[in-house]
Amino acid sequence: MSKNVDGPIGVVAALVRSAFLVDAVYAESAREHGLTQQQGQLLCVLMPQSYGMSELGMMLGLAKSSLTGLVDRSERNGLVQRKPDPQDSRAVRVALTKRGAKLVDEFYAETCRRIEELTAGFEPGERDALAALLGRVVADNKAPSVFMEPDRPR
Repeated sequence: MSKNVDGPIGVVAALVRSAFLVDAVYAESAREHGLTQQQGQLLCVLMPQSYGMSELGMMLGLAKSSLTGLVDRSERNGLVQRKPDPQDSRAVRVALTKRGAKLVDEFYAETCRRIEELTAGFEPGERDALAALLGRVVADNKAPSVFMEPDRPR
């Protein structure tokens, strides 16, 4: 049973509801780009560089078998490729293919635009304050870098 709440809400409800809202925007954008939400996350993580499977598992919070399945599906779709790890001959690194890089650039730009729209009614100072506070939450809790800062060069 769900109730609409008029007026201010507390920090817990605000964080949870905003997480659901951003998650829904992310999922819709992924779907429109022919991706699952998990594939979108994988591609965004791989934008700046390739990673080993254990690093990816930690960043995405996935068990080894789940990550292997995700990488397998993404590889079959021509979005990522496994490459030998130059530091460890037993390991592989996962990297974007040209097709994957092109698709993630489009997905990333569109997703950033849509998430940015969520605060379209805010004044610049309000946006800065929100970014600073949420940035502290992320930093204080050592959240993994699964989505790059849109204003920073790659």
